Amino acid sequence: MATKLTPIQLYDTTLRDGAQREGISFTVEDKLRIARQLDELGVHFIEGGWPGSNPKDDEFFAKAQSLTLSNSLLAAFGSTRRPKTKAEEDPSLGALLAAKTRVVTLVGKSWDLHVTHVLETSLEENLRMIADSIGYLKSKGRMAFFDAEHFFDGYKENAEYALETLKVAAEAGADCIVLCDTNGGAMPSDVAAALDAARKVTGAPLGIHAHNDAELAVANTLAAVQAGATHVQGTINGYGERCGNANLCSIIPTLKLKMGIDCISAEQLAKLTEVAHYVTEIANLTLDTHLPYVGASAFTHKAGLHVAAMMKWEESYHHIDPELVGNRWRTLVSELSGKGGILHKARERGLELPPQDEQAGAILEKIKIMESRGFQYDGAEASFELLIRRAQPDYKPPFELVDFMVVVEKRRRPPTMEGGEELLSEATVKVKVGSDVIHTAAEGNGPVNALDAALRKALLVFYPSLKAVRLVDYKVRAIDETEGTGSRVRVLIESSDGEHEWSTVGSSTNIIEASWLALADSLEYWLLKKAGEGDVL
Repeated sequence: MATKLTPIQLYDTTLRDGAQREGISFTVEDKLRIARQLDELGVHFIEGGWPGSNPKDDEFFAKAQSLTLSNSLLAAFGSTRRPKTKAEEDPSLGALLAAKTRVVTLVGKSWDLHVTHVLETSLEENLRMIADSIGYLKSKGRMAFFDAEHFFDGYKENAEYALETLKVAAEAGADCIVLCDTNGGAMPSDVAAALDAARKVTGAPLGIHAHNDAELAVANTLAAVQAGATHVQGTINGYGERCGNANLCSIIPTLKLKMGIDCISAEQLAKLTEVAHYVTEIANLTLDTHLPYVGASAFTHKAGLHVAAMMKWEESYHHIDPELVGNRWRTLVSELSGKGGILHKARERGLELPPQDEQAGAILEKIKIMESRGFQYDGAEASFELLIRRAQPDYKPPFELVDFMVVVEKRRRPPTMEGGEELLSEATVKVKVGSDVIHTAAEGNGPVNALDAALRKALLVFYPSLKAVRLVDYKVRAIDETEGTGSRVRVLIESSDGEHEWSTVGSSTNIIEASWLALADSLEYWLLKKAGEGDVL
């Protein structure tokens, strides 16, 4: 497959460097699925791993031979030959060739102290290792990239030797020489100066591989591009060892939208947010909502002044159109909101409020009061929608809570059962539906579970389809910790019917009451939605 020449080559190393992040462990199938997503995104090179280092990577490269990639070339990663070993006899280089990738990336030492203290060999032998390894791969018909490890640290300590490693790699036929900020401590000015020096000693294409230990990986990458680098390495969401690698989800849109470099197409760029979330799911992590470009909060506004301006002119508080990267802009409702934010948020939820109506102002005041009591609607949009609906003069709730009681009892188990004691939770609820009042009770493995069971037991008599709803997440946060066990708590409940998910909130100095309020909102919201869809409840 021939790759399209572009001003910048994008090289993704999520499957190797990204997998070195604490808590990430990709399976072979995970890596294959991610590779397909990266190909659709349009990155030019996908580094699949280090063949010969572990059975998983060997299996990946074996299965990857049947991958059909439209935009990307697969690369295998490894190191230069061992000291005092012939390249053709080196097992690491043999494993790289066995991976059968068109591209091979070799890491080699460019910091003289690493050569003498880590490799424990001479500076001259290290230069021969670089030249022999690259020359051997080129003789086998491979594209060879050279990762100059610790280049920026080496350049500070011994610039002459660091640059000599680049010259040797270029003379051996390296297709690209990548300058690595392996310790992640370089400054953008350091990167620019070193790139300028590298360009004076070799005409080979230069690249950048930055780590994020000083929170400068993206800045250093962009500085390198401005200084002449044409090859950019990074990972999706910046995953990587320690503090991570340069985040391609920030680099790619900045290159294209800010610097005018068409590294991928507009259609591919619109997949960026989707790919970021996909890789996060595969990694079994939660995407940082505040990540630039792809995070859920990247184009989210809370302050009333911002929202009011956005409703008049969307570019007023956005540096780009969110849809360009597959994201969208949102508003949050809080005590910082203005009337405009309430109107816009209501419209987002499919509820129209007259622009000049006093209702929006009344709702805003209600929100301010509720938030002073511990409620927060940022992450509980279902409760916010109910707040708007309840403000309508003709609103009729599907049920009303009359009262409830919860008993938690510690009992001694019978002698025939294991364990000396057990906890029993029982809830009694009274609910009104229309003119009917039902009084019921249920047990649970905790007070909230017992309340949930009792409330459902009462409502299922009137709404049988409610059995589809289940609680998928339950979070409790103490709001004023200084009050100790008497502090007000906020409960956030996430529910699902198997197709959709929604969140509700409750707050009280009593954790049971806070849970009860959030739970009741969850069920009321779903019943209203089903009724609005014309479903028979």
